[in-house]
Amino acid sequence: MPLLFCPLPVFPPPPRLLPRVINGSIAGIVGVTCVFPMDLIKTRLQNQQPGPKGELFYKSLPDCAVKTFRNEGFFGMYRGSGVNLLLITPEKVIKLVGNDFFRHHLASKDGTLTFGREVLAGGGAGLCQIIITTPMELLKIQLQDAGRSASVDLAQDAGKVVTEAVGGSSAAGESAGAAVKPAKLSATKITLDLLRTRGIFGLYQGCGATALRDICFSAIYFPLFANLNKLGKRREGSDQAVFYHSFISGCLAGCTASFMVNPFDVVKTRLQTLSKGKGEVHYSGIVDCFSKTWSLEGPKAFLKGSLCRILVIAPLFGIAQTVYYLGVAEYLLGMKHN
Repeated sequence: MPLLFCPLPVFPPPPRLLPRVINGSIAGIVGVTCVFPMDLIKTRLQNQQPGPKGELFYKSLPDCAVKTFRNEGFFGMYRGSGVNLLLITPEKVIKLVGNDFFRHHLASKDGTLTFGREVLAGGGAGLCQIIITTPMELLKIQLQDAGRSASVDLAQDAGKVVTEAVGGSSAAGESAGAAVKPAKLSATKITLDLLRTRGIFGLYQGCGATALRDICFSAIYFPLFANLNKLGKRREGSDQAVFYHSFISGCLAGCTASFMVNPFDVVKTRLQTLSKGKGEVHYSGIVDCFSKTWSLEGPKAFLKGSLCRILVIAPLFGIAQTVYYLGVAEYLLGMKHN
């Protein structure tokens, strides 16, 4: 799942950190609830690999949404959301504190930052967050992808039976796959299994790919948003941009950054998928995943799920800006909202 943030000055006074963390947490919880089904579809499309004859279980974004809802119901669209909701607050704390820390130490004496240093500050914040993001993404992906991998297994088994019996098409296999009921999994069970078999490092599978995605995303997003936001009209009596300009700036910066790092997100998703469907390719690392995906599926494979990512990012950042603009945390804490 991509990250939210609330717009920050170069180095806010320490007492203002708490409302920013609360605002970020509220935005994260509301955002996850609103857009998680689209994130689930993104994960399944990114993990999907062509069958022996080039067939795909999910033909498109709408097809994936319809099949998932039909096979697994409304709550099936929220598989893995509990992990995100549980870990979204510590993720936001690390993100906000990290961004403040790097911006403060990279700023010049007059408090300004060059574009290059803004990029470094954003990248540093992205690096800090992976301590939470990696296990959160790993657990979420297993739960999100369970229905897809089970469908692939059942469809292939049914297809083999039909082929052996009457030399039939893959239609029966697809029909059988559509009726699959994924095995029940829980984040707790997956965590305990990984700790027992691989130790604490088992929760950090795909850490390198996660870092590659998050560092690049933050390095693009933060400076792009800051510079777009500077161009907007200021609110009366404040140095903050008007709401609608911050909203548009957040959406544009988020969509741009998410699209540019989508190839890294595809690799990360595939490396963090522990249970592959029958016949699906396994990867030994980042370079191996890039190489095999390019050679077997072509460059277009790295754009899988990109539309879903954009459809996830836009409302996420819109919600973040709305929560910040309304000053929900300041209201709850009885503080003045600037």
